[in-house]
Amino acid sequence: MTRPVVIVGASMGGLRAAETLRKSGYEGRLVVIGDEPHAPYNRPPLSKEVLAEQVDHAAVAFPLSEVLDDVEWVLGNAVVSADLESQSITLADGQHLEYGCLIIATGLRPRRLDLPGQPQSGAHAIRTLDDAMSLRAELKPGAKVVVYGAGFIGCEAAATATKLGATVTVVGKGPVPMLRPLGQQLAEDIQRRHEAHGVRFVMNTYLTRILGEEKVTGVVLDNGETLECDVLIESIGSLPNTEFLEGNDIDIESGVHVNSTLHALRKDGTAWSNVFAIGDVARFPIPQFDPTTRRVEHWNIPTEMARKVGKQVALQLGEDLEAHATELAKNFAPIPSFWSDQFEVSLLAYGLLDQGEEVRLLEGEVGGDCIYGYFKGDDMVGVCGIGMRSKVMGYRNKVGITVS
Repeated sequence: MTRPVVIVGASMGGLRAAETLRKSGYEGRLVVIGDEPHAPYNRPPLSKEVLAEQVDHAAVAFPLSEVLDDVEWVLGNAVVSADLESQSITLADGQHLEYGCLIIATGLRPRRLDLPGQPQSGAHAIRTLDDAMSLRAELKPGAKVVVYGAGFIGCEAAATATKLGATVTVVGKGPVPMLRPLGQQLAEDIQRRHEAHGVRFVMNTYLTRILGEEKVTGVVLDNGETLECDVLIESIGSLPNTEFLEGNDIDIESGVHVNSTLHALRKDGTAWSNVFAIGDVARFPIPQFDPTTRRVEHWNIPTEMARKVGKQVALQLGEDLEAHATELAKNFAPIPSFWSDQFEVSLLAYGLLDQGEEVRLLEGEVGGDCIYGYFKGDDMVGVCGIGMRSKVMGYRNKVGITVS
């Protein structure tokens, strides 16, 4: 094959895919394209400990293995369109590149508010390094911060801003923060811990207006309450970056739909033989939890997907047909995992907690270190602990649906 393997997306998934391709024996041309100007870096710490320090690329940059020395990095230049039939992509600068195999690792972007008359500055999202740097500059002692969105990123940002000396109010649409992933009892526990540090929660409400002419000075809620603020942090969900694939015969509803071997699917459900998707942008089945396809925005997923696709592609382009067939027979079946640090709370979880129909306290005490199990019938589909890290890890292999 004379055409290169092209990876669109230069974050963790793209990096791990490139590493695996080289380590699995692919020696051909390899191009990694990213829309940001920065070399690959770690995103999860941006709303946690990194935001609490002086943010820069060195604090989050991934080390680059020597196996990547001959990889072509095209950074700060987004892919704007693709033609999957002709196997080509077009970049923002007009560059046209043909590929032999395409790995889509474009990830997500934050949903943003678009309200009439909202000011141009003072509102922030947290997804990129530049986002974090811009926000960090405004998180000064005495700042008044409103966090709109009570999920993990919103609560992590609230904890970090509070530790930096800001006065923080979290506004959320649900009754308690992080209700869907954690369940009522654990979510209430974590809310109480935030409140003990001075964070205020205004729940069961939503934002209707942003005040200020040039810069944010406050927000108005649907209950009529006005909250003064210098900084507004928007944490209201994400959108998959799939626009460059529009116009192709590919299923990109709520992400790139892939099968159990991570091949991208056409609209009729058949697979593209040389197009794959990995990471947050991919929508895939996890049969040991739920046959419904979904995007899973957990930290281990991009790496595990990248390793599977990198090995598959290397074998597909090599001469060992038997090894390739063996690899194709292995369905992708990860155990999703995430972690979150909020004040003294260190959360670690395995499985799909939102699939639990019943939540049980397995070990420890409410308000202290504890472990919760999430059950569907007799099957534990998830486990989450505050502290007790080694014990939480011990539950990992017990998580999943029993298949008869």
